[in-house]
Amino acid sequence: MNMDQLVRDALHEQAADATTAPPDFANRVLAARRRRRNGTFAGAALATAVAVAVGVAVPAMNDGRDQPQLASQADGSDIIAHPDQTPPRDLIAAGNTALAAYYTQATVKETADRGVSRRTYHLLNQKTGKYVKTTKWSFLDVAPGMRTAAVLEQDLPAKRIGLLNLLTGEVERWIPVDHAVAGVEFSPDGSKLVATTYSKNPDLRLRADYDADGDGKKNDWMPDMSNSARTGFYVLDVGSGDGSWNEVEVPSAEGGFGVDINARQDFGFSQDGKLVYSGLTSAPHMQYYDFKGNEVGKPANEKHLHWAVEAGLSPDGKLAAGDFAGGAKTTASWINDPYSGKHLHRIRGQQLLAWVDNKRLIAWDIEKGANEFHNGLVLVTIGSDKTVPLSGSRKGNDGADGRWTPIFAAR
Repeated sequence: MNMDQLVRDALHEQAADATTAPPDFANRVLAARRRRRNGTFAGAALATAVAVAVGVAVPAMNDGRDQPQLASQADGSDIIAHPDQTPPRDLIAAGNTALAAYYTQATVKETADRGVSRRTYHLLNQKTGKYVKTTKWSFLDVAPGMRTAAVLEQDLPAKRIGLLNLLTGEVERWIPVDHAVAGVEFSPDGSKLVATTYSKNPDLRLRADYDADGDGKKNDWMPDMSNSARTGFYVLDVGSGDGSWNEVEVPSAEGGFGVDINARQDFGFSQDGKLVYSGLTSAPHMQYYDFKGNEVGKPANEKHLHWAVEAGLSPDGKLAAGDFAGGAKTTASWINDPYSGKHLHRIRGQQLLAWVDNKRLIAWDIEKGANEFHNGLVLVTIGSDKTVPLSGSRKGNDGADGRWTPIFAAR
């Protein structure tokens, strides 16, 4: 099944309420994953980019003075789990990777046939170790080390990027931009930001004249898939705010019908932080660029990655998180050779989200016989069938208001 079909399936997906997985369970998990990524690319890219870093503080926010102890570092336990909490209230972490924030989404109606999908974030308070709701930001990403978040104000696209101190809760510096941005992501070492620019809000929603979510309701809210407002990207130095904007032409779909990206398709960093990439909705699924906006080839160990598989490469770059490998009544995912794409291991987990180390990952998974969308965070290990629950299970079906989406960072 190619990505075009996955996108179409996602738009027409029939949500399952049964207590057992449906016969087309494997394909539906793939479709749901693709649709989720359309609206959560920043959190996903972060799972790939910053979970491999080792607690690096953003230079601009570290002035050399003694820093108070962070809540994410105060508890040195290898696993910090709250399987009774959904959404989480207290810090969740495994190894060097922590749940830095999560968000929920809901469409806010503006006119009879137009709305905006808005995120409500719950960001880790580094003093208390609890996730605190904030409605100030339309979009954010958390730097490795979890001292700083890059934030965008409401009403996208925005004309400035804030650097939020996660200990004080105050924006310490604003980076103004000439081309308005709607997505931001830190590089793996936290020294740079890639900011995706749009001519209009990519989170606009239009009324669909059919049952788009499979929830039995017509006139669902859907993104405008007919075109894209994406214009290009900045690569900005976090310390100085300096950087340049690169215009990037929106790729056309095969045959010239429509475009080859989603309404929101933010740029992300390669694992070494030397290139940026964009996901595509059809093969080759990822296009890489240098910092001047020139198209370049894929890095050798990223040739077989897919932007929709959030965990990406292992910290040592020797393994790649793969796609769904389960069946009608089982959940599993592949671990692949990043250079050849060969399947190396079949691991527990419905969807791989972030590497903890070179053997363990954080994943979504469901209990046996549960609804495929009622999944919680678990820790999975290569070579083991054991899973360690980290959070409680989410409720509702894919796309339902109130379902939470995680953002990971190195603690």
